[in-house]
Amino acid sequence: MQLTMTLGLFSMTVLRNKKNAWFCLICLLIVLSIVETRASPLIHGTAKVIDGDTIKVNRQRIRLHGIDAPESLQSCESAGRLYNCGQAATKALSDKISHQPLSCDQLDVDRYKRIVAVCFLGEIDINQWIVSQGWAIAYRKYSKDYVDTEQAARLAKVGMWAGQFVEPWKWRRGERLLENKSSISSAETCQIKGNISKKGEKIYHVPSGRFYKSTRINEAVGEKWFCSEIEAKSAGWRKSRQ
Repeated sequence: MQLTMTLGLFSMTVLRNKKNAWFCLICLLIVLSIVETRASPLIHGTAKVIDGDTIKVNRQRIRLHGIDAPESLQSCESAGRLYNCGQAATKALSDKISHQPLSCDQLDVDRYKRIVAVCFLGEIDINQWIVSQGWAIAYRKYSKDYVDTEQAARLAKVGMWAGQFVEPWKWRRGERLLENKSSISSAETCQIKGNISKKGEKIYHVPSGRFYKSTRINEAVGEKWFCSEIEAKSAGWRKSRQ
């Protein structure tokens, strides 16, 4: 609004001072200075992917505007089995960017002091791209820019939309997929038990292990079932020594 008023004032000034070219030139430079000052800061450089909605460019941590991707330890379901969709989202974005230079338009700074931006790989809106692949969803709490893209991905059943998942913001609050899915039994789909010891150590037990049968899993305290040892190790668990 203020910029519009400034442009209007400049136009009136020019009309009143047609014979004073230098005065008009100074006014024009002032207006251009205001426009440049108010333009979104542009960040350009080679990108490193942190996760499905966070990257780093020139040592600056950037949160991709308007989207939310699954967390690094988050599991989703597809064809009756659980998989690490957080890692899948990270890999998809990494493969797309592959350390190529991006241009990011800064929109804000969040409470974690991360830059919030829309980033482009050439003409490709990266924020929109990962939503279109089904590895992130529109973060409606902050923006509705990518709602249409999300709906298209949902209809196409790509990425997370190929199965069931918990919205990332709900997952961060503690909600888990298996808590609300009576159709999937953790004991039937994933046999490895991820237990947390009294000392806080994360240990997983395979069916052939000594303490497998006596181990009970309490998902409310962060314990979980895993579908493979690779998944358990990736999540930070170590194998039981017995």
